Amino acid sequence: MSAGPADTSEDTRRKRLRFRAWHRGTREADYIIGSFVDRHIGSWGGKEIAWFERLLEETDRDILSWVTGAAAPPAEFDTPLLAAMRKLDYVPSGTAGQSRANKA
Repeated sequence: MSAGPADTSEDTRRKRLRFRAWHRGTREADYIIGSFVDRHIGSWGGKEIAWFERLLEETDRDILSWVTGAAAPPAEFDTPLLAAMRKLDYVPSGTAGQSRANKA
């Protein structure tokens, strides 16, 4: 059975989001946003995908400020998805230091 047009479109949007999440411009943003997308994107429907597409139009500085709580997000982004990002439980701890230690 082949996927319908909506499935293909949503799948394409997910692939684009994953790429955009990991190619932000700063390592910090890549790691935080990319890790979040990797962990959660498989369970998102069209509404969540559309929200994240809008979020990625914002600057890294703004997104990281909202995620870390340094600034309050605009109402359109103050959602359960941003609350999930704020938990930071999707970012593996200590992996950067371990990889450097292994190379030494």
